[in-house]
Amino acid sequence: MIYTLTYNPSIDYLVTVDNLEIGNLNRMRKATYMYGGKGVNVSQVLKELGIDNTALGFVAGFTGREIEEGLQKLGIKTDFVHLPEGHSRINIKFHGIEETEVNAPGPFVDAVSMRALRDRIRQIGSEDILILAGAATSNMENDTFATFISELPYRDTKVILDTTGEALINALCYHPFLIKPNIDELSELFHEEFNTSDIQSIVKAAKKLQDKGATNVLISMGEDGAVLITEDGNVYTRNAPAGIVVNSVGSGDSMVAGFLAGYLENRNMEDALCLAVCAGSASAFNEGFASGDEIEQLYRLCR
Repeated sequence: MIYTLTYNPSIDYLVTVDNLEIGNLNRMRKATYMYGGKGVNVSQVLKELGIDNTALGFVAGFTGREIEEGLQKLGIKTDFVHLPEGHSRINIKFHGIEETEVNAPGPFVDAVSMRALRDRIRQIGSEDILILAGAATSNMENDTFATFISELPYRDTKVILDTTGEALINALCYHPFLIKPNIDELSELFHEEFNTSDIQSIVKAAKKLQDKGATNVLISMGEDGAVLITEDGNVYTRNAPAGIVVNSVGSGDSMVAGFLAGYLENRNMEDALCLAVCAGSASAFNEGFASGDEIEQLYRLCR
């Protein structure tokens, strides 16, 4: 079984406006909502690609129930811990102008609920895969993901880690199977500006992360595609397909789902990278997440 873990799932309210004037009345041209949080995003794209998975994490209040029930209607299994107080967050994403996001803080996670989630993690088997995704937030310690990995009862359980900063660095000693920083996050980690035209410098930085414990490193570079540095030292690059970017929110999470789907198909890292880039691009070309058919169509063109 594949498990995704989202510390702070959300309802993402996607608002399209022609312009946004602070201090004045603004009218929406269009609005919709999606279930969000990085792990939840991965779950939805995995399901589109025909891969069953279970979503873990914390939910609270009526918004939490909506997230849980909505994912179940999409065919995604859930095993969330319900917090006794508060509400799962609602984030606002503005489109139609330069992409702007307003993300709410997550609810307080009490000690009893944290133990309940850790108990769920302890049930994950050696053949299972755990995807930990999301940035450390105000209600989350920087060593939380490292703690979750340490709770796994089997050291050979594959972990995919998509987080940033200290939360990422603190977990590298547990040798995650894959980490996926984007180019901006890589720059923040090394306090150095990386340019997508200088692949050699990007690879050098990725290998430093491998020296700290990462097994495979996937660097997403937006419209410039991605580069994958594998455990055996191979370096693969893949350009992104051409298209009109409609919504980049969640494209990195789609890339994680695409990589895993490709890897599970035949364990070929180059094919996994190709499907990862196609999944990320297909979602960027849509207002929401791309369908499995849309991803597969790009994949056939790019192979």
